[in-house]
Amino acid sequence: MINHRSKPQIAITVGDVAGIGPELAIHCALQLPVLRRCKPILYGPRGALARIAEIRGFDFGQIEFRDTGTCPPAEIKRGRFDDVTGRASFEAVERAIEDAKSGAVAAIVTGPIQKEAWHLAGISFPGHTELLADRLGVADFCMMLTSPQISCVLATVHIPLARVASELTVEKVLRAIRLGADAVKKRANGRPRVTVCGLNPHAGENGLLSLGEEANLIEPAIEISRREGIEVVGPLSPDTAFTPAGRKATDVFVCMYHDQGLIPLKALAFDEAVNVTLGLPIVRTSVDHGTAMDLAWQGKANPASMLAAIEMAVELADE
Repeated sequence: MINHRSKPQIAITVGDVAGIGPELAIHCALQLPVLRRCKPILYGPRGALARIAEIRGFDFGQIEFRDTGTCPPAEIKRGRFDDVTGRASFEAVERAIEDAKSGAVAAIVTGPIQKEAWHLAGISFPGHTELLADRLGVADFCMMLTSPQISCVLATVHIPLARVASELTVEKVLRAIRLGADAVKKRANGRPRVTVCGLNPHAGENGLLSLGEEANLIEPAIEISRREGIEVVGPLSPDTAFTPAGRKATDVFVCMYHDQGLIPLKALAFDEAVNVTLGLPIVRTSVDHGTAMDLAWQGKANPASMLAAIEMAVELADE
């Protein structure tokens, strides 16, 4: 018998019910190591979750949940998202945010959403990160992906690659350096080492392969952070920054755009990396993978990232 008293209550939003999120959330919420550390509460449409639990052979009666979103179980199809599944996943996150703001839960762990389904539902937010920042009234925030092998903070997130250069600013790079350094301070025994990547090939080759992004945006941010006492190197060429020697010499990489950080991270730690939103007044962690519609409801999805996200949420909630 697990005693949940004194354990933090952790909200787990199940993501898009047509994908792998619900079965991962249910599976993890039933694991003894999870139950020993926290009280997991699932957020999602009850009928759809009960149906998925039945298909997968899970004891849904042992799980505490918050019934959010309207998603008739008879109408959902494995691997087929639509505006209904998008709206349901969005409403689950909104309810979890409200509960975290009120103190009803100590942290939020988010399952994978289908961004296209949010779009079909008329939701303008491109993802969790932007929704959280909006609802919590936060302007200075960053996305960090972390694992035992590598941690990356992103200066820009969900924007087209063609817009990255025009949206980079000294302030955004500096914010990523500051938040990244602060996030790994405990792990680095108070002296985090930050590596900042350049935007262009060979970090711009002293201006030969750039339009001034390194000199005018990245280097000034590095200089300011150094004056603040942060140990920073860069801008380094992204094609060599993530080598074994480079990873050994740093605690966190600051990357200029989404895939610059996500490609090396997923290559090294796809099944165990965790997404953490830095700069929020609440704790939010997430899996580092998508909805994997082709694997949904079959027991083929790896729960390692969800388990790691729950573990990190508990650790951060205790700080």
